[in-house]
Amino acid sequence: MRRRDLIGLAGIGALNFARPAHAQTKANLPVVGLLLPGREDVVKDRLAGVRIGLQQAGFIEGKNYSIIVRFANGDVTRMAALAKELGKFKPAVVVVGTFAATTHKVIPDIPVVFTSFAADPVAMGIVESWSHPGGTITGNVMNAVGGEETMAQKRLGLFKQLVPGLTRLGMIGPEPGSPLAASERDALRKMCAQFGFDFRNYGVVGLDDLEGAFASARRDDVDAFFISGEPLTSTNMSRVIPFIATSEKPSFGPYLEMAQAGLLMSYSSDLSDGFRHAGLYAAKILGGAKPGDLPIEQASKFTFAINIKTARALGISVPPTLLALADEMIE
Repeated sequence: MRRRDLIGLAGIGALNFARPAHAQTKANLPVVGLLLPGREDVVKDRLAGVRIGLQQAGFIEGKNYSIIVRFANGDVTRMAALAKELGKFKPAVVVVGTFAATTHKVIPDIPVVFTSFAADPVAMGIVESWSHPGGTITGNVMNAVGGEETMAQKRLGLFKQLVPGLTRLGMIGPEPGSPLAASERDALRKMCAQFGFDFRNYGVVGLDDLEGAFASARRDDVDAFFISGEPLTSTNMSRVIPFIATSEKPSFGPYLEMAQAGLLMSYSSDLSDGFRHAGLYAAKILGGAKPGDLPIEQASKFTFAINIKTARALGISVPPTLLALADEMIE
């Protein structure tokens, strides 16, 4: 049961979502490239968000621009190659769902708009400052003021209400991973200490390591799991969920589609809204703006989801206060 308002719903009917992902360009129209780490069937709403943002700015696909999309289908090692492939089309701008630094290095002369970035782009050296990124890259981040620690605190606070007996939390995520996995791990460790929980990290190099990671967690008597938002885990939930189900432990993660796949709970910035904002920035660049002059935007819209079916299976009674807070309840 969805209870959140879909942005741009009134205008969405004018968009043609039946077109293939590898759309053909029209002669003389500027090209908007879109690079996503996930699978097409999972991230359709994000692709729609970019188109909605462009449309809200007055740019109509097929009339004012052409779009070319590439999906890594969960294999993030392909991101650089796909960025290079997009670069051959001489796009006016490329919107990238993650791995902004990798994309920027491969196509340094092409304007890049990153969206729902989970790390600090200034600290990583991707941009010069929040207010004036400089260079050819800008975008928006998925965290509000306070960064990953604020997000971890909010998620743990909500999750504790669902699982009041929680004492030991285990994290499943890539190790070594990108800055996202590291920031998630560090923030959770700090927040767990504040909440009085024991924290254990179970790193995986690849999907074949999941079995061993969950086996270690069982031996450690972990009460619940946090599943990293890294693409390795978040875009391969079909591989993760069977281990969660076998463990019979409650679990949570950042993204809505992770709760939709079977995790008990998710809380994150609204990724579709982030992609809409990226579409608005792409439109500004098509209109002549320089990406280095467009300030980095912080998330302002967040989505809290509870999987009611999973709660029932675990014998968890969802407090009415959380039901009232939830933007989406998955039956």
